[in-house]
Amino acid sequence: MTKKQKKMLLRVLVSLVLLVAAALLPFSGWLRLTAFLVPYILIGWDVLWKAVRNIAHGQVFDENFLMALATVGAFCTGEFPEGVAVMLFYQVGELFQSYAVGKSRQSIASLMDIRPDYANIERGGELVQVDPDEVAVGDTIVIKSGEKVPLDGVVLEGASTLNTAALTGESLPRDVEPGDDVISGCINQSGLLKVRVTKVFGESTVARILDLVENSSAQKAKAENFITKFARYYTPVVVIAALILGIVPPLFVGDWSNWIHRALIFLVISCPCALVISVPLSFFGGIGGASKCGILVKGGNYMEALAHAELVVFDKTGTLTRGVFNVTAVHPDECSEKDLLEIAALAEAYSDHPISRSLREAYGMELDRSRVAEVEELSGRGIRARIDGRGVCVGNNKLMDEIGVAWHPCHHVGTTVHVAIEGKYAGHIVISDEVKEDAKAAVQALKAQGVKKTVMLTGDSRPVGESVAKELELDEACTELLPADKVEQVERLLKEKSQNGKLVFVGDGINDAPVLSRADIGIAMGAMGSDAAIEAADIVLMDDKPSKIATAIRLSKKTLRIVRQNIIFALAVKAAVLLLGALGIATMWEAVFADVGVSVIAILNAMRMLRVKSLQ
Repeated sequence: MTKKQKKMLLRVLVSLVLLVAAALLPFSGWLRLTAFLVPYILIGWDVLWKAVRNIAHGQVFDENFLMALATVGAFCTGEFPEGVAVMLFYQVGELFQSYAVGKSRQSIASLMDIRPDYANIERGGELVQVDPDEVAVGDTIVIKSGEKVPLDGVVLEGASTLNTAALTGESLPRDVEPGDDVISGCINQSGLLKVRVTKVFGESTVARILDLVENSSAQKAKAENFITKFARYYTPVVVIAALILGIVPPLFVGDWSNWIHRALIFLVISCPCALVISVPLSFFGGIGGASKCGILVKGGNYMEALAHAELVVFDKTGTLTRGVFNVTAVHPDECSEKDLLEIAALAEAYSDHPISRSLREAYGMELDRSRVAEVEELSGRGIRARIDGRGVCVGNNKLMDEIGVAWHPCHHVGTTVHVAIEGKYAGHIVISDEVKEDAKAAVQALKAQGVKKTVMLTGDSRPVGESVAKELELDEACTELLPADKVEQVERLLKEKSQNGKLVFVGDGINDAPVLSRADIGIAMGAMGSDAAIEAADIVLMDDKPSKIATAIRLSKKTLRIVRQNIIFALAVKAAVLLLGALGIATMWEAVFADVGVSVIAILNAMRMLRVKSLQ
């Protein structure tokens, strides 16, 4: 508990003791009023002050006003114990709310521990601690055992294991060695690492995550917006209804005291605390619970939309497959295998694409980049360049067709990279990718969650795409697509969903950013994904596991289920007790339950969103 919560608990306990003492003491008249005023002021002074302050600022109709009006009215009609009890139980409800919000914030605040306090840089032969913001791209930092990785970079020296739990929700450590990428926010568990920084702190993984989490509450779900609007109109309506109840009937039947008492009970019952508190708390808890699983949701609106997912569309490379390509066959036509690999590796020398890296690794020798000139990357097709003064094209079938070179397919299943030199076909290289371990289970889990159709979009050839789709039991595979074609396919699939259904697109590459933006919900593979994809996405999976998509859908459905339970329960109880109060059947104690009791129950129900271990 925080200091503020402890102080409130002390106020509640002392006020409760004073209330019991006042009820037992045989006082009457002014002494009795004073005996009850002491615990009332002790427990309710802040509510009264907020009510006065808000009225002065033109904000009349809120729960502070309702509580102040109801309890002061109770004192005016001689119902001293009820007046104190209503304020006391209202503050108990506020204490529960504060504790629940604190727990939700704590689950998200645990992410804030990933923010590094410093980075170690060598200066004059000594290690100096500097603010991560002061480190530039290209600088070398030193990370000791037990320290947080402060910035994204590449390991230059040393080998170690990294604890990625704060980012991914996974306890399994990751081994790194020279040449491996490291991301900020991880904890170095063993050896000393020297790392070359590749991104400034403001653009690092940890900075992006913190920004996403801190701004997640700004994107409200429809249910949250509904409750906000509902409370805006509901409160003035019930105050007017209470005034009518307290004034109109006694004009005809008399008994002013009885009807005013009924009106005060009506006011206490009508306080919308349960809805105003529990609905946003449910979404806040859902976002916090998801973060524990390594799933970053950018707002309650995306959490709500995900519960209605009908179609899930995947990019292939890096999403369903590992994106780790290996050369599995080299078939030259008019040159040696070594020469074909060398030409392809030189053409791809300046590209960061996984296929380009695999070609360079397969060649295995130092590349003389001075031999390469006029490099042109052709989106979705390949690369055109001049090597040793000769025009070279390296790419897929479409590129060969475009330049008018006759090519032939390969009997090996994989991505075929064709090579043409000076307009003549030189041969092809086959590169194969590996399907992720949990990809098939992810597709099955999505079907179990009610997803009607799973689709894969890829720029790969039809044999490769259909082979992966068959292995993973996907419903449809669209192959040989350019980036613009992927958007067209998403537009087509959007027409297949129902009115309330949502299309989810999952991708990781920079070419996926337009599709992520076009889909109803975009999910980016965060740990390995490009900055553009993460910026365009609505949800980020930090550990690149497609199985986490089903986990996110389960969490979203659980969140919406709790929101609906709270809305129905709160409105049903309040409607029933309001009617009983208007008829003079419900007492102030039933009114307290209809307000505070319902709020506490709704808050406890909302807090269930923080228990997500069974969903991982």
